[in-house]
Amino acid sequence: MASFDVLTLHPDMLRATLLTSVIGRGVGQGHLHIGVHDIREFGHGKHRSVDDSPYGGGAGMVMKVDVMAAALDSVRRPDSHVILTSPAGRTFTQADAVRLAGLPHVVILCGHYEGVDARVEGLVDELLSIGDFVLTGGEIAAAAMIDAAARLVPGVLGNDASSGDETFHDDLVEYPQYTRPREWNGESVPNVLLSGNHARVDVWRKAVARRRTAAMRPDLWVKHCERHGMSPGASVAIDDPEQDG
Repeated sequence: MASFDVLTLHPDMLRATLLTSVIGRGVGQGHLHIGVHDIREFGHGKHRSVDDSPYGGGAGMVMKVDVMAAALDSVRRPDSHVILTSPAGRTFTQADAVRLAGLPHVVILCGHYEGVDARVEGLVDELLSIGDFVLTGGEIAAAAMIDAAARLVPGVLGNDASSGDETFHDDLVEYPQYTRPREWNGESVPNVLLSGNHARVDVWRKAVARRRTAAMRPDLWVKHCERHGMSPGASVAIDDPEQDG
């Protein structure tokens, strides 16, 4: 069973996100453990203070290192991998989701206010971000990381093959999907998908995924080509015998 613990000032925000839908069902079925813990329980004084003004002056408040350390000590295990959400961190990717899904215990510390005491960085294994923008706190980032990783844990999706050919697998965006009605607003489902020939469908899906990646995500297309010894310029020459169905 994969285990995730999150340390946050807003536990209700994360419980509402992580304990519902597919991930919540995975918890209920015993495939996952997700613990959400209130950092304020480790605050100081009757008001449970967790932050203070920064040395050297400046706007905003900074989360205290001793409070964060006490909160971390309450959940940390010998096999824990600890992440601090931070805009200064490396950008989280699907490869990170796969990596975290295979770890026995992941702990995520959520920053808030103006930031955290820099000494907190020495308590964690890595800093991760979900993009080059600043949020009011790390809760949304933590929820995104856990959702991306937890859905890869065996049993969570129900059909473990569901994640095998989706976006970012093999550095490709996913092929387009269709369902009923067969025709809508002048657009028809490609005939190849109605053929019943699974080999042809597979060829079509792989070809379209490559063409879509080259057009929509050239950065991924370069990675895909490097992985397979192809030239990125080959995007216009992809063999797609079922382009029109």
